[in-house]
Amino acid sequence: MTDLDANDTPVLAAGCVLWRHSPLDGTLQLCLVHRPKYDDWSHPKGKLKRGEDPLAGAVREVAEETGYVAVPGAELSTVTYMAGGRPKRVRYWAAEATTGRFTPNKEVDRVLWLSPAEAQERLTQFRDRELADELPAALRPG
Repeated sequence: MTDLDANDTPVLAAGCVLWRHSPLDGTLQLCLVHRPKYDDWSHPKGKLKRGEDPLAGAVREVAEETGYVAVPGAELSTVTYMAGGRPKRVRYWAAEATTGRFTPNKEVDRVLWLSPAEAQERLTQFRDRELADELPAALRPG
């Protein structure tokens, strides 16, 4: 494999559009993470470990970045974009946050639980807004 080929190999990652019902009024809320390295707001996600199942990696990344246990549901769109000169392919799932508590860490210094409309305004990347748009349909039964 040449260096050029190595640069064309996508970086594989996975994440979740993490949601819950508000403890105050039961309305739908999405969890957004702030990454100080990029100063952006996004859904929790990260690179897969070698040979790691994408869904297992998505749940692991949610736990690492947010402190919450995620119960995955429907798979959402896969997003591909360029990052550091290489294509990055991220598989996403809708996932309900159950137990847990956020503690600031090296990768994520803040999380916000926002209504879908507020999340749309806060998300930095358009591709993340599109994923948030997919969530209501993914949560509908049948």
